[in-house]
Amino acid sequence: MTAQDTETQQPRLTYRERFDAVDATLTSLMDRWSIPALRAALGIVFVWFGGLKVLGVSPAADLVAATVYVVPADLFVPVLGVWEVLIGLCLLYRPLTRLGLLLLALQLPGTFLPLVLLPDVVYVTFPYALTVEGQYIIKNLVIIAAALVIGSTVRDES
Repeated sequence: MTAQDTETQQPRLTYRERFDAVDATLTSLMDRWSIPALRAALGIVFVWFGGLKVLGVSPAADLVAATVYVVPADLFVPVLGVWEVLIGLCLLYRPLTRLGLLLLALQLPGTFLPLVLLPDVVYVTFPYALTVEGQYIIKNLVIIAAALVIGSTVRDES
């Protein structure tokens, strides 16, 4: 090997350096796309689930109807569906994110009511073994966390 060959050769990267380069690239991509992906996913979930309520085909309609006593279910469920579609659309359209998060904050506490009002429907064994309906309700904790993450970025978008 000549001196010229040695000077033009690239230094070999260690496995650790290669891993670090790939890790840096991936975390940079996640940093760029995680919030938009989260906003889109949450928006789609709300538009979809709300749309099912509006169309009268939501599997959650009976649970909602059993929880709400003040307003007739045939009125309340579609109105709730429209509310959820609005939440989703606001989350999908960045200038309305704050409004969407406000609508979500007003809607979400009601989703936990069956845990108190309908324990026989949401628990197999109180307080830890959940039915499918109970699991459907508890997954709202993930929605709350997602809303908090999205909310933490609204000042960045202004």
